[in-house]
Amino acid sequence: MMRKIDKERRILTLMVRIYCRKKHRSQDLCDECQALLSYALNRLDHCHYGENKGFCSQCPSHCYNKENQVKIREVMGFSGPRMIFYHPVMVIRHLLS
Repeated sequence: MMRKIDKERRILTLMVRIYCRKKHRSQDLCDECQALLSYALNRLDHCHYGENKGFCSQCPSHCYNKENQVKIREVMGFSGPRMIFYHPVMVIRHLLS
């Protein structure tokens, strides 16, 4: 069974890829999106809630700096609704967790 953090990493990566593909018209991640993804994955790896973490938007202690918090919110707001078309089963599982 896949660990929760690994699932979060996978979802985050997919969301950034969808965002970059649609907004920046890039098949590979552009430098800006790659930097954001690296930052977000690093923060996820160091989340002090570990396997007990919930949604970042519901977290009482935000670990993103303000600039990246705004960027990741934009990515999630854009990609979140579109995920249902790309990975419907993953979205349903994520929402039920």
